[in-house]
Amino acid sequence: MPPTSSPTARRGALLLASSHVAVDFSQGAIAALVPLLVLERGYTYAASAGIVLAFSLVSSIVQPVFGALGDRGAVRGLLPVSVLAAGAGIAAVGVVEAFWATALVAAAAGVGVAAFHPAGASRAREIGGGDHLTMSWFSLGGNIGFALAPLAVAATVGVLGLGASPLLLIPAVAGAAAVLMIPRVPAASGGAGGAPSETGHDDWATFLRLSAAIVCRSIVYVGVGSFLVLFMHRCRGMGDGAASASLFVFYLGGALGTAIGGHLAQRWPRISILRWSYLLSVPALAGMLLVPGPLVWPFIALTSLVLYVPFSLHVTLGQDALPRRMGTASGVTLGLAVSVGGVAAPVIGALADAVGLAGALLPLLVLPVIAFLVLLGLEDPPAATTPPATSRTAGEERATAGR
Repeated sequence: MPPTSSPTARRGALLLASSHVAVDFSQGAIAALVPLLVLERGYTYAASAGIVLAFSLVSSIVQPVFGALGDRGAVRGLLPVSVLAAGAGIAAVGVVEAFWATALVAAAAGVGVAAFHPAGASRAREIGGGDHLTMSWFSLGGNIGFALAPLAVAATVGVLGLGASPLLLIPAVAGAAAVLMIPRVPAASGGAGGAPSETGHDDWATFLRLSAAIVCRSIVYVGVGSFLVLFMHRCRGMGDGAASASLFVFYLGGALGTAIGGHLAQRWPRISILRWSYLLSVPALAGMLLVPGPLVWPFIALTSLVLYVPFSLHVTLGQDALPRRMGTASGVTLGLAVSVGGVAAPVIGALADAVGLAGALLPLLVLPVIAFLVLLGLEDPPAATTPPATSRTAGEERATAGR
């Protein structure tokens, strides 16, 4: 249960996290659909990664734009619409036949994801008053969506074929309903709200170094997630069921890592947690790629866990570094965390076509080391604060749920 200050705030936080489940279900479903596009439609590694690229590139470009609009108060009622848009795009992936049509609907899903995250993160900060645990619970909702996606895809599209992809719209409908049920939540006392601060200094140097580290982490996480099922199937000789289960384990480890990250931030500096997480991910990833047999399973879970410990901390650090542009900070940190990795996915796919999948994934070991080095000498920025928000009626709250 999120540690917010009132039962109403806790209910609002849980409903918001539920909507995040639905949105990131769409992101997890893209990765889970990749092997089906390879096996059922005969796509090459590079072509299937191109679908991930269409989704991720659009999302990574558009997401900061939505964040900047949120800073200007130009976004109204965006959350339910964005949840439905993300789900509708994923639902259409298996229905359309042409490659470019598939890429187009994947890109439409990316727009929905891009619209949700800045508004959702700002809303989570408003509910929790800047509390790290509240943001970790919001992020945890997304991780749960990622974890559930491969199971749902395997149980529907994996059994019935790509034509069953419209069934993947169901979580989006539930997520949009959850947003509309979020009650009026007064600003958390003594905390930072989700609106830009009227005081404070935007520390762009810190923010850019943080963003560079996030890019490195994103390429590793999305690259592994996009090809893990195929890696387990073709490089480890596992059947379809076990290979699909590996993606569930990978995303489930991410959910656990997110929850752990919020708790660790209550005791230690967030930047220190980021550095150690990146460093520990190197042996974990090496074990996943190099250790044969059943021992690969704990390495899969450990890799995702240490890569996701920093996830919610990226968001609060970005917001604190840019207190006057919290929407922009949310859009960039959340956008880079997943979307930029999709841009690198076709490169990994093309390399896999040339040298094999295992050889294409091994260079990823260098990136967490770069992220660790980028953050050396950096300290946590001071927590951003905002004036208390004025109370709103339940009708006004629902009308402005996208903020």
